[in-house]
Amino acid sequence: MLTLPPKVTDRAFERLAEIGAQAQGKSLRVAVEGGGCSGFQYEIALDAPKPDDLVLSGHGETVVIDAVSLPFLASATIDFSEELIGARFVIDNPNASSSCGCGVSFSM
Repeated sequence: MLTLPPKVTDRAFERLAEIGAQAQGKSLRVAVEGGGCSGFQYEIALDAPKPDDLVLSGHGETVVIDAVSLPFLASATIDFSEELIGARFVIDNPNASSSCGCGVSFSM
């Protein structure tokens, strides 16, 4: 079975440009950590790229994913959402068998 790298939406790259991530020498880091109410949780932060990161580029901005997190994020979509409850980067992960209500924690 072919696994595809994560996809980043134009809206997510545009939000990174709005906050000036690249101008600060930063990328959006998306990582998967153990823990959370469903077994795994997403860690999303501005961070400097590291040599072994997968780098996804668009609109002059970059999203980076470390090698350990990459298999958990195969074929996922990284987006930016603005709702009444707030604005945040969100992950649509087809690998997750379930997720918690906050959308930060998931199981496989």
